Amino acid sequence: MSDLSILGRSNLIFDADMLNNELEMKEKISGKKILVIGAAGTIGQAVTKEIFKREPRILHAVDLSENNLVELVRDIRSNRDYADVEFKTFAIDVGSNYYTDFYKYHSPYDIILNLSAMKHVRSERDNFTLMRMLDVNVFNSIKVMRLASEQATKKYFCVSTDKAANPVNLMGASKRIMELYSLRESCRLDISMARFANVAFSDGSLLYGFNQRLMKSQPISSPNDVKRYFVTPLEAGRLCLISTILGNNREIFFPNAASELRLQSFKDIAVRYLESRGYEPVECSTESEARARVEELKARKKWPVYFFESDTTGEKSEEEFFTKNETVNFGKFKSIGIIHNQEKVDIKALDFFENELRHIKGAPYLSKQRIVAAIAKLVPNMLHEEKGRDLDQRM
Repeated sequence: MSDLSILGRSNLIFDADMLNNELEMKEKISGKKILVIGAAGTIGQAVTKEIFKREPRILHAVDLSENNLVELVRDIRSNRDYADVEFKTFAIDVGSNYYTDFYKYHSPYDIILNLSAMKHVRSERDNFTLMRMLDVNVFNSIKVMRLASEQATKKYFCVSTDKAANPVNLMGASKRIMELYSLRESCRLDISMARFANVAFSDGSLLYGFNQRLMKSQPISSPNDVKRYFVTPLEAGRLCLISTILGNNREIFFPNAASELRLQSFKDIAVRYLESRGYEPVECSTESEARARVEELKARKKWPVYFFESDTTGEKSEEEFFTKNETVNFGKFKSIGIIHNQEKVDIKALDFFENELRHIKGAPYLSKQRIVAAIAKLVPNMLHEEKGRDLDQRM
C-alpha cells in the first residue's frame, strides 16, 4: 500500500494544475532572486526543491534548524547539479537582529516565501509557549513583511492553515491574525497566502508519529471521532508555489475538496497505515493495555492501537478551508480554490493588539488569560473552549 493509499487516495491532486501552468511558473522563477524562510521544515523543503529545479538566479534558505538545512543541501545536491543557481542556507532566527542585518545586506529579493510557523495545537497549552507561538506566527511575519515592503520586494507569500477558518484553537486564531496583518500590508506589498490541510508525514504530524512508534516498538494511538484533510509534502510544496507565482494580491489558495481530496478519520488512517506496514491492528481498551501488549502482538505481525474520543482543548471534529462570509472561486484551477479577499481591515484593532501584547510581555507576570482575551478581541468568531486537558496528556 502506498502513502497515497494510506490517505484514501490514488492520485496526487495538483498534477493537472502544475502541468497547465508550468511554462508561466518557470518563466517567473527563472533568473530571479528568491528567499525562503522556514525552508528546513517539511513544507519549506518541498517548496525550496520545487523552486530550485526552475532555476532561479539566487535562492537563499533561512531556518532555525541547522541540521535540517544540512539535509536540505544534501538532498538537493544528491538530485541536481547546482549549475548556475546560487543556493545558500542560513541558520538564523527571523525574530533576531541577525535576520534584520542579513536581510538588509542581501536584499532586495524578487520573491519571498515565509513558511515559518508553530503549527501544533498543543503549543497553546501554557502562557510561555503560547507567547512564542504568537511571536513566530504573527510578529515575526509582521517584521518580515515590513522589511520586504521597504526593499521593494515584488511578491510575498505566507503560509496559513485551515484552522484559521472559524478557529476553535489559539493556534488557528494566531494564523488568522497573521492573515489580517497580511491584508493590512497588502496595500504596500503584493501578498498571496495558502491555507493547508494536514501535511502527511511532516515533522510532528500524526503519520510521522506512527513511523516513530513502529521504529521504537510502541503502540499507536489516535482519536476515533476526528476527521481531517491530508496532503502530501510534495502537494504542499506545489500549492505554495502556485499561490506564490500565480496568486494575485490578497488571495488565499487552498486545496479544493471537490477534487479527489476527502475528509479522512484518524482511526481509518491508523488502520490503513498499519496494514501498509504489514501489521494487523488490535484495538486495546486503555493506554496501559496497549503499552503492555507490544512485544506479544508484534511477534504475530499485529500491533496494539488505542482509540479514544477527543476531549482535549482546541480540537475540531472536521476542518474547513473557508467561511460562509468569504468569496470563493473554484473556476480558475482544477484542484485549487481561491478566496478573494475584499475584507476591510480594522487598522485600529490591529494596532491595539500589538500594543496590548507589548504590555503583556512587559508585565512582571506573563498572563495567559490576558493573551487569550487579546486574541478573542481581534478574532471574535473564535470558538475556543478550555477543556483543561491537552494533547500532551494523551499517548
